[in-house]
Amino acid sequence: MPQTQPQYLFQRQQLVRQLSTQPVWDLLVIGGGATGLGVALDGISRGYKTLLLEQADFAKGTSSRSTKLVHGGVRYLAQGDVALVREALYERGLLLKNAPHLVKNQDFIIPNYDWWGGPFYTIGLKLYDLLAGKRSFGASVHLNRAETLRRLGSLKAEGLKGSVLYHDGQFDDARLAINLAQTAVEHGGTVLNYFSVGRLLKDSQGQVAGVVATDQETGTSYELRAKAVINATGIFVDDILQLDEPGAPTLVRPSQGVHIVLDKSFLPGEAALMIPKTEDGRVLFAVPWHGRIVLGTTDTPLEERRQEPLALEEEIDFILRTAARYLTRPPQRSDALSIFAGLRPLAAPRNGSEQSKEISRSHKILVSASGLITITGGKWTTYRRMGQDTVDKAIALGKLPSAACQTSQLRIHGAYPTSDYSNHLYVYGSDLPALQQLITNEPVLGKKLDSSLEFLQAEVVWAARYEMARTVEDVLARRVRVLFLDARAAIRVAPLVAILLAQELGHSIAWQEQQVTDFTQLAQQYLPTSVPA
Repeated sequence: MPQTQPQYLFQRQQLVRQLSTQPVWDLLVIGGGATGLGVALDGISRGYKTLLLEQADFAKGTSSRSTKLVHGGVRYLAQGDVALVREALYERGLLLKNAPHLVKNQDFIIPNYDWWGGPFYTIGLKLYDLLAGKRSFGASVHLNRAETLRRLGSLKAEGLKGSVLYHDGQFDDARLAINLAQTAVEHGGTVLNYFSVGRLLKDSQGQVAGVVATDQETGTSYELRAKAVINATGIFVDDILQLDEPGAPTLVRPSQGVHIVLDKSFLPGEAALMIPKTEDGRVLFAVPWHGRIVLGTTDTPLEERRQEPLALEEEIDFILRTAARYLTRPPQRSDALSIFAGLRPLAAPRNGSEQSKEISRSHKILVSASGLITITGGKWTTYRRMGQDTVDKAIALGKLPSAACQTSQLRIHGAYPTSDYSNHLYVYGSDLPALQQLITNEPVLGKKLDSSLEFLQAEVVWAARYEMARTVEDVLARRVRVLFLDARAAIRVAPLVAILLAQELGHSIAWQEQQVTDFTQLAQQYLPTSVPA
């Protein structure tokens, strides 16, 4: 395995210093989720001096709370959105090629309990295969009843006729975000978490010329000038639009998606389950992920936007009720290891429609009168194309000199193919030898964080040293994913993680105690008993 030893450039202090060495940036991106990282990496790879600022941690919001799918979207095909499906399937193929340590080919099975289901879904998925073209993950096939039950032993057998098996992608969303940030830095970009934008700078003609941003760790404010400013803040795009033009109409309305994580025993085997038609007309997935099962999702329009959205009682009940119709062991509320919610940035209704599932997931680019470029919509699978289209728009507006997009061929940090997922450390890809060397040098770091978990103490040190983690939450939510996999275990290990982080980052005992308090309060929202009635 080729070794890509991380460099000091991933240290936050080094990146902050770069703010004073660049009088005018070519491209300044606000937002460090999938979209913002995609825009920044596209700009960096074309040779533009690029700065990305994220008010919290990378992928803190929606981008760490997906269904963990890299997919074309079978249900979008059913809605007739062929162009979106074709684009997403193309991007799915690029992601498997450019981030093979995080994206895997996953079998999905659609069970059929009606006589017409087999032919109907077989035909539809053959079209799905056709749209994928040469980047197909494999042909869909019809399975008889016996083979279906062999692959999905926990599926209810009564009335089962057979199934259709198709292929799609499965991945770790927050890990990909961190690797994108690392890739950006390796290619000469500057990306910073915990930097909030409080004001837009404008020139004498009223055109956006930069931002005023504050380092959340030190309180220091910076005036940062740029030729092109991109608003890629997901569900918070309207906050930046209000800075640009107070009173501007709302562009985005959030829609909430909830997921429930269960023990693997609820769906043994390697295949994922796709329930094609729920009572609200959506689909529901049960997807193997890091040795557990992710059940979801919902699509609930909301008025409120928050960084830590809460699952609603009716959403949890809907997921459990739907799963119980298909699984021989109906999951109960008490079986949930973690319950998490994310908000999708959907276009605000203009015609009174409340059906968020009917709103296209294709992305949209808006240019304000001030020249501020806003990118919204889309999904993880198409993050790269969203970045390409946004930078192309900046070029078309004359804000940047013309340069060709490079990201379709750009390998993501850690890229190294694997077919062995038995060791959870596979997500480090080509960084794995260096992580193992860290353990060799400091054997105590080879110990587990907790006897019930697979994760190691070395991963905490690694996250702080090379992956820009600053808090206990950064580590347990987005670097080693314990909060999403088992919220109770995350609370148990928080004190140890705080000690390891404090040692690595030079913090006090008081900092450790505050970190544990803050994280415990957060993690309790992921417990199945914490959601208010």
